[in-house]
Amino acid sequence: MNNRKQNIPKRIIWLPDILLILAGILLDQFTKHLAVVCLKGSQPVSLIPGVLELRYLENRGAAFGMMQGAKVFFLIITPVILAAVIYALIKMPSDGKFRVLHILLDCVAVGAVGNMIDRIRLDYVVDFIYISLIDFPIFNVADMFVSIACVVGAILILFSNKYKDEDFRFLSFKQKQSIPKEEDSPENEKE
Repeated sequence: MNNRKQNIPKRIIWLPDILLILAGILLDQFTKHLAVVCLKGSQPVSLIPGVLELRYLENRGAAFGMMQGAKVFFLIITPVILAAVIYALIKMPSDGKFRVLHILLDCVAVGAVGNMIDRIRLDYVVDFIYISLIDFPIFNVADMFVSIACVVGAILILFSNKYKDEDFRFLSFKQKQSIPKEEDSPENEKE
């Protein structure tokens, strides 16, 4: 069965990643479109009184309103983050143990691309979800994808026994070192 997996073309293995990323970006952009159409210029809409409301905000910073007015920085750093995500996805084994990490990286890509689309198209990011219970900064679906992926990933890597340090060797830029054979050793050359 493992031999069958090796014969599957890489593009088919990538199909779930590509579909998840596209679906996430579409969901993010659709919800932002709804926020613009339904919330811009309107009073906040209370979904759960005192807990959750929809409130339109044009965010010119990072997630949760940090680093206001740093558009150029974000337009530079986002492709770097995407390159790192793509590198990790390409190098990461495709077996079941790593599937959840594939999904988490897909979610990071969704968030990065979703907010980058807004920055390029609008010069700001549309935020609209507000947790009034804890006065949490207003955010959007792309922010949720990134935040949840980072928290779940950190918990899995730091507190789970599922992954060991050696499981992440695939991320190394170094080529695998071959172990010299016994007949290639310097001691055998003297004889």
